[in-house]
Amino acid sequence: MDHAAEAHRTDLMTITRYVLNEQSKHPESRGDFTILLNHIVLGCKFVCSAVNKAGLAKLIGLAGETNVQGEEQKKLDVLSNEVFIKALVSSGRTCILVSEEDEEATFVEPSKRGRYCVVFDPLDGSSNIDCGVSIGTIFGIYMIKEGGEPKLEDVLQPGKNMLAAGYCMYGSSCTLVLSTGAGVNGFTLDPSLGEFILTHPDIKIPKKGKIYSVNEGNAKNWDGPTAKYVEKCKFPKDGSPAKSLRYIGSMVADVHRTLLYGGIFLYPADKKSPNGKLRVLYEVFPMSFLMEQAGGQAFTGKQRALDLVPKKIHERSPIFLGSYDDVEEIKALYAAEEPK
Repeated sequence: MDHAAEAHRTDLMTITRYVLNEQSKHPESRGDFTILLNHIVLGCKFVCSAVNKAGLAKLIGLAGETNVQGEEQKKLDVLSNEVFIKALVSSGRTCILVSEEDEEATFVEPSKRGRYCVVFDPLDGSSNIDCGVSIGTIFGIYMIKEGGEPKLEDVLQPGKNMLAAGYCMYGSSCTLVLSTGAGVNGFTLDPSLGEFILTHPDIKIPKKGKIYSVNEGNAKNWDGPTAKYVEKCKFPKDGSPAKSLRYIGSMVADVHRTLLYGGIFLYPADKKSPNGKLRVLYEVFPMSFLMEQAGGQAFTGKQRALDLVPKKIHERSPIFLGSYDDVEEIKALYAAEEPK
């Protein structure tokens, strides 16, 4: 055994060490945020393990069926939701939780309350589980104003007020991408250590990309600017090479690729979904926050995505996010469309 090589493995920048280092830059901090993030990380590890076993579910009884012990097998998205609700409540640092899986917001009982609101999609892209496509968890964190009872309004804030946002992607490796408002960092789970290790420090999205990502099956329902933009990607008039189309259909995977390689991810409003399809609080906001922190942009077709003020917890919005220059192009097309 190479002891020297093994010794190096203890000098790794784990996510816990990274968050503690960030905390030490703020002498006034009490460690609450660090504890909350640790509980989110624990939830991600648990879900990662469950997702990896998903293929074996057929051996031990499918979701909704009863297993040998007489217990009902839970669908992965339901299980993931319970995992995160329990992890967040038991942190003792949260007061309101908004999950994609729950109709209503969860108000934490007073004895376990803290100062943070967490919005999350416990298992984004869960319809892709059976075909082995990358899926993930998306989350955003707000802080409530001091004093007073927590109210729903505490979470219905614009995305620019978020303290932190991130996603964990369960794919060929388990990757957690996080921003606490000072850039974006990516961590990969080392299964032998059970720790997330910093593998993508200070992610910066390229200023312009060669890839566009959109569901072209909806093309007949698109508005003018989206149709023009996609046409321009395929048949550029300025002599530049055409963009490549890459679309996985799992938001976490599509945004992750866009973040690393550049380009643009589009989920526009159309005749079928006039308000767009993606949810503002726990899909649009966290991903827009990460894009801006990495030097990109996020636009709704009308305004900067992070300036939106949601009226309902499950509100939807169109979204165009990615490389700065690519989003500028779609913004110009929408501006040209506006009635003079």
